[in-house]
Amino acid sequence: MKKIAVVLKKIILSAFILYGYNLIAVKFNLTIPINIITVSSVSILGFPILFVLVLLKVLMF
Repeated sequence: MKKIAVVLKKIILSAFILYGYNLIAVKFNLTIPINIITVSSVSILGFPILFVLVLLKVLMF
């Protein structure tokens, strides 16, 4: 039960991190969609993957 609470906390925190980033990045047109792939990658790999996602966004589009 405790592990489920930790996983849910990570998922909710990663969704808020992505939402906060998108609020700031909308001015620079570098928004990252909030979907199951991005939320799960940020929740599993942590905050540094956000920089990787931004780098991918800049290099690909």
